[in-house]
Amino acid sequence: MTKDQAKQRRYDTAYMRMALEWAKLSHCKRKQVGSLIVKDRMIISDGYNGAPTGFDNRCEDENGLTNWYVLHAEANAIMKVAASTQSCAGATLYITLSPCQQCSKLIHQSGIVRVVYGETYKDTSGLEFLQKAGVELELLEVQL
Repeated sequence: MTKDQAKQRRYDTAYMRMALEWAKLSHCKRKQVGSLIVKDRMIISDGYNGAPTGFDNRCEDENGLTNWYVLHAEANAIMKVAASTQSCAGATLYITLSPCQQCSKLIHQSGIVRVVYGETYKDTSGLEFLQKAGVELELLEVQL
């Protein structure tokens, strides 16, 4: 590993740890997911999975299934950037769980060029889409 690669790994590990901490803010019981969007070594956005603004924070219904309207962590982070003066073009997304199909389209369309994820989601089609789109993918398992 080169000196530059080692430095990047240290940053990746730190950002992933922060994403893991951010996931703890989620009110979801089945799975808590956190994300950060980083551009030029600056965090430009963050997100975690949860209900939209103004809705009850419960993510699951009475059967324990996730409510359809729950926003995923990366979608929350991307929407925050869209509402700001920033751009995701050329950014890296750090996310504790690899993206689903729907979020992978948002990631690609937003201009994010690299995704570092901590755990692989059961459906890998989102990762397969991002790979076809030329987005750099890296699994980085980090402990708090």
